[in-house]
Amino acid sequence: MEPQQRISAQQYLERSAARMEEAGLFFGHGTDNAWDEACWLLETLLKRDGVQDIHPDLPLSPALVAQADAMLAQRLSTRTPLAYLLREAWFCGVPFYVDERVLVPRSPIAELIQAGFAPLLQQAPRRVLDLCAGGGCIGIACALAFEEAEVVLSDISPEALEVARMNVARFALQNRVQVLQSDLCAAVPGRFDLIVSNPPYVAQDEYDTLPGEFKREPVLGLVSAREGLAIPLRILDQAVDKLDPGGMLVLETGATWELLAATRPDLPFLWLEFENGGEGVCALTREQLLATLPP
Repeated sequence: MEPQQRISAQQYLERSAARMEEAGLFFGHGTDNAWDEACWLLETLLKRDGVQDIHPDLPLSPALVAQADAMLAQRLSTRTPLAYLLREAWFCGVPFYVDERVLVPRSPIAELIQAGFAPLLQQAPRRVLDLCAGGGCIGIACALAFEEAEVVLSDISPEALEVARMNVARFALQNRVQVLQSDLCAAVPGRFDLIVSNPPYVAQDEYDTLPGEFKREPVLGLVSAREGLAIPLRILDQAVDKLDPGGMLVLETGATWELLAATRPDLPFLWLEFENGGEGVCALTREQLLATLPP
């Protein structure tokens, strides 16, 4: 009996991408199309198997094809984001551990971090607060970008903070990155040069209409009351007391940004633009926040 001919990487990618398209999956947790998602799946498994020279004609072992097929079947049947199945998501060019206790990182704030927050910041921050940190990707990426900075990861969810601690250890940042459970700023000590926050900002009505992939993420990290504004508004109220003079708040509110701007017309929001897509990220200085407080 002749040995069965192995399928090539190119053939597997074409086959798996077609299956994803036919199933009508939603792509938005690390990729935006079926081909890229198929590549992400296969390349990750190959590299974990010790294969570094990946090319279209690479013959795949039956064992690896079986492993990829099993993961693909789970993706198709459950609509679970691939990042959860792989237990890995890339943010700011580095891989983080993720699972269903945290959101899959996808914030456009990554672009700001990679640019060193220029031109918003004139110098590297000494202390950074990642508010509503989840798995800690934003704050840890800041720690990697600003090698002298101390960073606090704060979140109300103890389950999310377990993941954050895993990621702190993954990058050996325990000496500079603190993980802290807090309801927004309530239990956060000290002041900061930079507060970065990607908080829950999705209205319940909007959440109910989202694709199934989003329903696999923790609702605590997505939904906010008052049409999505309750938590962002609390952050705007609390941030001024946690910022040093000259400090900056960078706040993501996604598609809720227009409603937020209309609700707080007293604030001179600077809405940022991104080369790689994304909306609803604003910047405010401590002084701008302070000017709106009652005398």
